Amino acid sequence: QVQLIESGGGLVQAGGSLRLSCAASGRTFSSYAMGWFRQAPGKEREFVATISRNGGITSYADSVKGRFTISRDNAKNTVYLQMNSLKPEDTAVYYCAANPSRTSGSPVGYDYWGQGTQVTVSS
Repeated sequence: QVQLIESGGGLVQAGGSLRLSCAASGRTFSSYAMGWFRQAPGKEREFVATISRNGGITSYADSVKGRFTISRDNAKNTVYLQMNSLKPEDTAVYYCAANPSRTSGSPVGYDYWGQGTQVTVSS
């Protein structure tokens, strides 16, 4: 069992930055690929970024490529999402998730999810 707790969301102006954190419980954090997803009101949950177990492989949605960076610190059981040059269309609830198998852009295969943190970008 892995419990995930996101933090770092908030209200920011367009062009600003935020850093999301996701702290995981348990001693097996390094056994999981991790992902960030987001869901805006009235829309389906969508992939943002994913990172492999040792951090050597990352992948991003086209909409955030070049602006967002995913990273992890296995010693701290934490995965991060650095978000720069934020746009109003980035407004959503952001979720981190753990996948026991591999990095993936699909929510299928992610066994554990956090409760989400709200990010609001004003224009």
